[in-house]
Amino acid sequence: MLAHDAALALVVAACWGTGRSLLRAGAAPAPKPDALLIEALATALGLGLAICALQASAIVSALTRPTVHGLLGTGLALAAWQAHRIRPAMWRWRPAPPHGPAERAALALMGLAALARVLAPLASPVAFDETMYHLPYAREVAGSGALGVHGWLHFPWFPFNYDLLYSAALLAYDDVFAHLLHALAAALATLIVWCLGARYVNVVVAGIAATIWLALGDFETALIDSGVALFVLVAFAALALWYESPRGAANRWLALAAFALGVAAGSKYQALVFVPLAMALLAARTRRPASWTLAAACFLLPCAYWYARNGLLTGDPFNPMGARLFGFSSWNAEDMRIQFEDIRNRAQWPSALLWPVVLMPWHPGWHAPSRRAAVRGLALFCVYALGAWALSSRYPRYLVPSVPLVALGAAMGWQVLGGLCGRAWRTAPAALQRSGPFLQAGAWALLAAVALQHLAADAQRIAPTAEARDAWLRRTLPGYGLMAWLRAHPQGRVYQVAMSDAIYYGPAPVWGDVFGPWRYGDFIGLPPAQLAARLRSFGFEVLALDTRIAVGIDTQPGFGRHFVLIHQDGAGKAFRVLGHEGIEPPPRPWTPEDAKRSPPSARAQQYAEGGPLSKP
Repeated sequence: MLAHDAALALVVAACWGTGRSLLRAGAAPAPKPDALLIEALATALGLGLAICALQASAIVSALTRPTVHGLLGTGLALAAWQAHRIRPAMWRWRPAPPHGPAERAALALMGLAALARVLAPLASPVAFDETMYHLPYAREVAGSGALGVHGWLHFPWFPFNYDLLYSAALLAYDDVFAHLLHALAAALATLIVWCLGARYVNVVVAGIAATIWLALGDFETALIDSGVALFVLVAFAALALWYESPRGAANRWLALAAFALGVAAGSKYQALVFVPLAMALLAARTRRPASWTLAAACFLLPCAYWYARNGLLTGDPFNPMGARLFGFSSWNAEDMRIQFEDIRNRAQWPSALLWPVVLMPWHPGWHAPSRRAAVRGLALFCVYALGAWALSSRYPRYLVPSVPLVALGAAMGWQVLGGLCGRAWRTAPAALQRSGPFLQAGAWALLAAVALQHLAADAQRIAPTAEARDAWLRRTLPGYGLMAWLRAHPQGRVYQVAMSDAIYYGPAPVWGDVFGPWRYGDFIGLPPAQLAARLRSFGFEVLALDTRIAVGIDTQPGFGRHFVLIHQDGAGKAFRVLGHEGIEPPPRPWTPEDAKRSPPSARAQQYAEGGPLSKP
């Protein structure tokens, strides 16, 4: 644990040194109240520059351990230089004056929320998407040193900016450190949200907003949503600073805003939804070609590769999501229908913690002349982000990039509600008011107990040794045992059914998916003889099943004549695919036309919706 934390501290220092060297170049010192905000933005900039450096090295097949160490060393050298430059100012630093009771309560609340999250990233990876394609992709890049298209993965054509940090983690450390790099984005977003709240509203709102993000953000996986949220937040924070700068000056903030939005768009397609809003805000302030050229160049630098590659190789820059407009390639129309139907089925209301955002106009900051522009800009972002999300999907994870800024608006609403409750409390009977200190103590005790409970639960998930990690993964991830055995005992080309969440721990590659050319619907609905023949025609030698979900496949009549069990671990079974002369078709390679001719079956759709794959 301490070794991971020490390594993370080195990464933070390197990112800060790199980002500060660029952001502060030729710039006047920031006012004291904004110094922390500027340093947080500089650290985020350094993280984005590291992603670009990793991307560039992987494009030329040079992403290796020495490359990662070289980037880290360069960042640390720049950090030492920057620390030397600001050393006189550090000696003159004085602590801020003490806050009032409300401010101290907000800070204490934020502290409890942070305490509940501090151990969360130190568990081994088990979340579905991280073990299905985020970490498997990172492992492939780390192993080859190059960017590639790995067609056996769930989303082989997605932009993978933030995942490149996980490749660096696997090269230099381990997959737990990939969790910490994702948690770093969430932690930086927490700090920036707090700074924005303190700058534009007050410390109470800042503490509440940071607490909401700490409660809703993702600190424990190697997904990318918190990374995307960080760079969307940085983009609009930098736009706010650019708006406040003299016209024609401080283009560094415009450049930072465009660059951060480009990093987000190069990490996840959904970040593109913020581009129209950013363009509208840019057009509202300037029409100068130089500013637009700067913004376009900074935006494209971190993300152009992914979209250009997809467009050139498949005809769809947003593959597979742009298939209806640009034509189908790996996915077909039925794949698309099932995917979007699954998203609609999982639609939810946003967390109740965000609902008070509608009370923003009743907050005193709404009318304060010195804060009006920033607060109403925040309200515009909230309306746009929530509206676009509600109209497009209402899928919870697609809202995460908006949550830090929406949390800031919601915190203003919570302060409005707190004021109403305070006025009501002052009219309460005297006997009830006398119980106020006891009620407050009880509330704080309850909150502390919840934070400690989360801390204890996360501590149970930490595996200090390889043996403890193996035991915990066996308890937590049902397919881990079988996949680990197949990795330790190579059996040839593997096709899996309903074990996508464990392929990170298996051999590489492992084929089989709900969508795309290796869709379950092209295989699992076949009788045993035809199933074996089809598997052999594509060179598969092993069929791996999770029999809790893929029900009935191995119990069909005649299954034993074409498959033989080679290993079983709980509900996971691995079968050798046997040959059968007269049934086996001549081998042939897969072509894109197969994706169009073979739509997913109803059983594959049933699996996509989370149900068992029972025999029809």
